[in-house]
Amino acid sequence: MLAETSLSIWGWGSLGVVLFLITFGPFAIFYFAFYILCFVGGGFVVTLLFGKNSSEKYLEQCEHSFLPCTSVGIPKCIEEMKREARPIKIDRRLTGANIIDEPLQQVIQFSLRDYVQYWYYTLSDDESFLLEIRQALQYALVQFSTRSKETDWQPYFTTRLVDDFGTHLRVFRKAQQRIAEKGDQMKDQAEELVDTFFEVEVEMEKEVCRDLVCTSPKDEEGFLRDLCEVLLYILLPPGDFQNKIMRYFVREILSRGILLPLINQLSDPDYINQYVIWMIRDSNCNYEAFMNIIKLSDNIGELEAVKDKASEELQYLRSLDTAGDDINTIKNQINSLLYVIKVCDSRIQRLQSGKEIDTVKLAANFGKLCTVPLDHILVDNVALQFFMDYMQQTGGQAHLFFWMTVEGYRVTAQQQLEVLQSRQRDGKHQTNQTKGLLRAAAVGVYEQYLSEKASPRVNIDDNLVAKLAETLNHEDPTPEIFDDIQRKVYELMLRDERFYPSFKQNVLYVRMLAELDMLKDPSFRGSDDGEGESFNGSPTSSINLSLDDLSNVPSDETVQLHAYISDTVYADYDPYAVAGVCNDHGKTYALYAITVHRRNANSEETWKTYRRYSDFHDFHMRITEQFENLANILKLPGKKTFNNMDREFLEKRKKDLNAYLQLLLNPEMMKASPALAHYVYDFLENKAYSKGKGDFARKVPPLIQKTYSDPDHCRVAATIDDSVDDNIPLRVMLLLMDEVFDLKERNQWLRRNIKNLLQQLIRATYGDTINRKIVDHVDWMTSPEQVADAVKRFRDAFWPNGILAETVPRRDKAIRMRTRVAGKTKLLEIMPDELKHIIGAETTRKGILRVFEMFQHTQLNKRMVYVFLERFLETLFPQNKFHELFNKLHSRSKQMQRYKQRLHSTQAPSLQKR
Repeated sequence: MLAETSLSIWGWGSLGVVLFLITFGPFAIFYFAFYILCFVGGGFVVTLLFGKNSSEKYLEQCEHSFLPCTSVGIPKCIEEMKREARPIKIDRRLTGANIIDEPLQQVIQFSLRDYVQYWYYTLSDDESFLLEIRQALQYALVQFSTRSKETDWQPYFTTRLVDDFGTHLRVFRKAQQRIAEKGDQMKDQAEELVDTFFEVEVEMEKEVCRDLVCTSPKDEEGFLRDLCEVLLYILLPPGDFQNKIMRYFVREILSRGILLPLINQLSDPDYINQYVIWMIRDSNCNYEAFMNIIKLSDNIGELEAVKDKASEELQYLRSLDTAGDDINTIKNQINSLLYVIKVCDSRIQRLQSGKEIDTVKLAANFGKLCTVPLDHILVDNVALQFFMDYMQQTGGQAHLFFWMTVEGYRVTAQQQLEVLQSRQRDGKHQTNQTKGLLRAAAVGVYEQYLSEKASPRVNIDDNLVAKLAETLNHEDPTPEIFDDIQRKVYELMLRDERFYPSFKQNVLYVRMLAELDMLKDPSFRGSDDGEGESFNGSPTSSINLSLDDLSNVPSDETVQLHAYISDTVYADYDPYAVAGVCNDHGKTYALYAITVHRRNANSEETWKTYRRYSDFHDFHMRITEQFENLANILKLPGKKTFNNMDREFLEKRKKDLNAYLQLLLNPEMMKASPALAHYVYDFLENKAYSKGKGDFARKVPPLIQKTYSDPDHCRVAATIDDSVDDNIPLRVMLLLMDEVFDLKERNQWLRRNIKNLLQQLIRATYGDTINRKIVDHVDWMTSPEQVADAVKRFRDAFWPNGILAETVPRRDKAIRMRTRVAGKTKLLEIMPDELKHIIGAETTRKGILRVFEMFQHTQLNKRMVYVFLERFLETLFPQNKFHELFNKLHSRSKQMQRYKQRLHSTQAPSLQKR
């Protein structure tokens, strides 16, 4: 069926085609295709024309709607370029004070002219871009000025600035100590000092280290860019900040055009030295101070520069043709120059040889020292502190403190009685109250130093003590009630070989003479009479030696002590066994026999003494408490709770104790702590050992740690005394003196005296209004006149006479070295003699030179400048968390990463144990 249908379709189709071709001819098919194409094309044209007409009608309807009629493409650009630029109105007011706004406008104009205009006009004549940059800068300055007016600057200038400077000095001092402890001669000590400085900084700050910013120029530029971008984010309106091109231009102008050159200049040691000389330009040069600087200098470059200049001047003087009186003047100048050259040559030779001074020659020259009477020592603050340190080492501090307490009691009692007499003349009666106070004070002195319960107790004639006790019980106290006992104590300190006579042979006595300016330089001594000099109450000569050289002077070289634990021989109950196990009332313990040899110039002794491990432990606790520096050197073998009577363990402990003894008896150890010999002799004597610590104290560690924090690992502000925090000038002065002169390292008696002296000085000078005056001074420093003056100085420094200053060429090394010498000389000149009398000449000299040396390292100066800048911004923008921002900006510090690794490595074992 399907086949028949398909055949019929094809048949009819073929018939239709044949008829079509017969009717219309063979070309009819082409005509048919042409007609179809024309039909389709005509429909497309009609549709296009209709759409165009409809669109035009729609646009006519929208002509007056909210959408503006715009041109397209290039015609629009040409039209915009032909239009005249609309003027941008700029308000020239910035801070509200005309005296500040005028120089600030000049700074803005000079900055745009020298950093933008010189290249921008080669690209375009359009002023709108420059005006927009200027407008953005002015807006930022207006916001900055507004914030400044709302900020209280008094805490910044009186607290934070001083704390940051003191902390910087503390870090530098700690870095110097670590370098000195290494003891080896490093190829580049300056570079090592910088690395050590930032190691100490990260230990102290714990959250931040600025080593990358201060040592890497690339990182420094990146830090300033990031900081300027943050400031622009805070100060600029959002629309201007989103304009990247303008923001980048302003950022580069601020960071590389203004901040970076300013920081580089402030960090330049040569600039600082010149500024120091300019600041104290009114003081005249002092020959003695200059020679002291030369003799104390440890910089070969300084010495060579001075020597070359002296040689040049010497050649000039020798070339002069003079006669008459001038010849004598020239001869004196020539002799002075020859002496300077000689001193420089000698000092250079010492430094190059690695020996500051020959110890044998030093001991020979110190064989005859100035004799300072005891009565002068007791009334001189500087001398008294050294005698006090010595008496504490020898265990005689009770006698000295008793003498000083009685002196204070006498003065107080006399004053109270004078007040009482004046009140009685005026008809006021407070006799019983005043006498009661005097009696309480006298009884307090007696109980503290003379009673049976006193610890430590002054050992004096019992009859005198009993007589004093009877007087206190039956009579009214007088200022002279302790005079007899005080006189006996004075004679005891004067004549007892343990005290004043031995003090004169101790290194502390030599240091005392140095602080009193009573030592002479052995290398340049003019003559020697062969007689010791006596002390007349005033400095007689200048010290020309570093006290570090004096520490090698031995106090007693005639006595030699050797001790060791003999070979092990075990006997369970034999008390004379070398390392025997003994049983006492059921308690088993080990006993060690120590063979001791003592030899001096006339005799030699040998004996044996027996000690338990607990005796060693008690002795170790005694000496490490008395001499804190020994705690890091001497390490006693540890305890063992179980199997501590094992033969192998006892043998190992014997070897460790032997090593402990040999280190303890090392001559260098005994020289470093002369008073240690007394404790060692007592421990090694052939007698029963008397423990100074109870069993509980030896077995249980202290439950309450010391309340003060380690000053070497915390900021200065963390260690300031709370009692002086409210007194701004006292706080500042005491803080700076602590750090500059190491007062915290000295005994606290001296520090208390200095604090009281400063309080009296401030009260006498300014009264109770000193804080108000300081606040007024801070207000004056931030007044429009002072700010305008600072802006003008900045303008004149960068654009003298309105022209961009050229980069100042680096001065010749010899000139820079001579400037250093001149700066140190000037600083020593202005130090008042009163300060030397309070804290000592050598301490004053060392403190001043330490501060000067701190400013001789560019990287360290940059660190201080950046710290001041960071604190400034934290004070100005307290709500913007700048502290956290700076921590993030400094987070790539290499020192910080090392510190975190060390911290993690030390904490990991404890965490694993948990």
